[in-house]
Amino acid sequence: MDEPIRDPRTLAIRLRDRIAELIRDEGLKPGDKLPTEAQLTDRFKISRPALREALKLLEQDDIIYVTHGRGRFVSAMSAVQVERPITVFESVTDMTRHYGYSTSNKVLSISEEAPDKIVRERLRLGPKDRVIRLERLRLQNDVPILYCVDFIPRGLIPAKLYDVDWSGSLLDLMEQHRQRPRMSAATVSAVMLPDDVIERNDLRDFGPALKIVETCFNAAGEPVNHAIDYHRGSHFSFSLVRK
Repeated sequence: MDEPIRDPRTLAIRLRDRIAELIRDEGLKPGDKLPTEAQLTDRFKISRPALREALKLLEQDDIIYVTHGRGRFVSAMSAVQVERPITVFESVTDMTRHYGYSTSNKVLSISEEAPDKIVRERLRLGPKDRVIRLERLRLQNDVPILYCVDFIPRGLIPAKLYDVDWSGSLLDLMEQHRQRPRMSAATVSAVMLPDDVIERNDLRDFGPALKIVETCFNAAGEPVNHAIDYHRGSHFSFSLVRK
């Protein structure tokens, strides 16, 4: 019997992955019927609402489809294997764990400031609204593999900046304030780190990077974070499925 899933912060994502593994391990083919909700809740020792959230994620990824009155079935997309689909929304912490990394965070700067025009538009802020700007490095064995800048509307985290531990998961911190991002709209480009970032942080060896700029939204569809992440090219690769 499978081990119960115990990490509530990534429950739906982890359960989605476990069900996808079940499809592969049991050799289910396109058109085969997925086990019932009762069978899956018993197998994974999980609640029905959590299971349904994971099943919705699988539907969104086109791994399964629903025929009303008959159940859930494995789709043709399940036959397409991608190691790291770039369409998956997850925390940077979870993403690095998928690669087998156990990273540490180094906070480079934290400030409250007026947003520029792009950030103001992405976060739908008024002319007098301010943001928290968080600049961090993710390191694997003391090697920087991610350079990240996040902008959060100041009103979402009203505490004094120096009273907040910014070294952990930003998504978990936002969840404490009931503002955890659930989805994002992103653009991707291959770049080098900006020259001023390289010089200021001694990152001359960082090399080419995959830059992901995304605006993240909570469950109500409100923008709660604008993020700019540079993934070190020597340490990350992403896949996609075209359909």
